Amino acid sequence: MAREITLSVDAMGGDSAPAIVMDGISEAHVRYPGVRYLVHGRSEAIQPFLDGNPALKDCCEVRHSDDVITGEQKVSQAIRQGRKSSMWNAIDAVKTGDADGVVSAGNTGALMAMAKLSMRTLPGIDRPAICSLFPNEVGETTMLDLGANAQCDVRNLVEFAVMGASFIRAISGIEMPRVGLLNIGSEDLKGTPLLRDAAAILRDADLAMDFVGFIEGDDITLGTVDVVVTDGFTGNVALKTAEGTAKLYTQFLRSAFKSSWMAKLGYLLIKPVLGKVMTRLDPRRYNGALFVGLNGVAVKSHGGTDALGFANAIGVAVDMVKRDLNSGIGEQLTHLNFDAVESIQAAKTA
Repeated sequence: MAREITLSVDAMGGDSAPAIVMDGISEAHVRYPGVRYLVHGRSEAIQPFLDGNPALKDCCEVRHSDDVITGEQKVSQAIRQGRKSSMWNAIDAVKTGDADGVVSAGNTGALMAMAKLSMRTLPGIDRPAICSLFPNEVGETTMLDLGANAQCDVRNLVEFAVMGASFIRAISGIEMPRVGLLNIGSEDLKGTPLLRDAAAILRDADLAMDFVGFIEGDDITLGTVDVVVTDGFTGNVALKTAEGTAKLYTQFLRSAFKSSWMAKLGYLLIKPVLGKVMTRLDPRRYNGALFVGLNGVAVKSHGGTDALGFANAIGVAVDMVKRDLNSGIGEQLTHLNFDAVESIQAAKTA
């Protein structure tokens, strides 16, 4: 690695913390031996994992925090009462410059709110968004927003397109990512005025993307575009529907292969091929949602993941720090005519 990267980790966030967090760091240390970790949480719970692993102990610094943000806490309560929590301290380490990025499997709403308060947004960005990857027929698609902003305006969608294109460019090297606005049809006249206005601005802007216009839900997995742009309400529904469908089909397969001795024999015959399919669809491979648009790197791991999934979330943070995602976003924002955005907004409210 060109330089040493330090990540700040909330060790107390997630369903099985701190075990999955520390095991995830151990897994990530094999992949990224040059990364160091500031581990925030209750030291008495964290230290045993380091005592039994000299390599892990060498790359980790424990910073004690008494308080823990639970998954059930309301965002307002977490903000008021969580200033001494492991989550807040992990985020604050990025603000103070002690770390290059933060990773947590804790409460999503609290993490986003705290990160926005501490790091602020990038200049020119109105709202941050949650961005992650989906498997598709030919590779991977990134989608945003996945739940940070239930309601969006024209400017938000345009900014999401810029941020999503910069994200996929950073992780894949695609110079001109294909970007589409999620809609109920691909025709120009389909959808709400909000979507049509955002599309008009993206078509006219001189941006490092191939804006293809409107796409539909099935385009997400077809791989029609590299970046899917939508509001947080729709994006979160799509995400949870995809996760639920994957679990449903997995359960169908398990039940079918247990239904008879011939089915069990068939399973043994196709097990190697089925294993490749399941690996390709393994949600742990895509774990690690980036809070894109913040003035810093913040990655949210799924709370119910395991060590492999958490290690992949760490990998997202490492990639974003190494490839300086935020500089790419800032450069692209200079090509946007936000006067046109403001004119459209003003006309709507006149």
